[in-house]
Amino acid sequence: MNADETVDFLEQNAVEWVRGNRFEDFALGQKFTHHWGRTVTESDNTLFSTLTLAYNPAYTNASHARAQGFQGSPVNPLLVFNVVFGLSVEDLSEGGGPFLGVDDLQYLQPVYPGETLYAESEVIQARLADKRPGYGIVQWHTVGRNEAGVPVIEFKRANLVRTKG
Repeated sequence: MNADETVDFLEQNAVEWVRGNRFEDFALGQKFTHHWGRTVTESDNTLFSTLTLAYNPAYTNASHARAQGFQGSPVNPLLVFNVVFGLSVEDLSEGGGPFLGVDDLQYLQPVYPGETLYAESEVIQARLADKRPGYGIVQWHTVGRNEAGVPVIEFKRANLVRTKG
């Protein structure tokens, strides 16, 4: 089978796979333990800090970080946020709908390279959207923890979430 035949075969046999939850799948108080987890490496931290122009030397210079009272270079807090947020997407917002923002973001303690982060979320608000037929607004409280189970970050976030109808 040549490349064109392979593409034709794949297109003809593709099956739509709906991913993500819809508005009706969320109930007030419902909890999600996001199943993956992610180990943050020193390379992740250096690359993220460099690409986002976060040149605080504490994130890339262990000697400077120790002089500031850290045990070494901590992971850039914005990277911690992005990792924990990303862990929640499959369960919470992968079904599509605009992101509406984050509230009450708190960094609870430093994260260091080599730590594995996990996330859990709880539905704290769910209502149909007044001005967007076919959508609801869902808000979650998400907590990111290290491998010892200690909370390192928490925040609330909201999305417009498609309804099943």
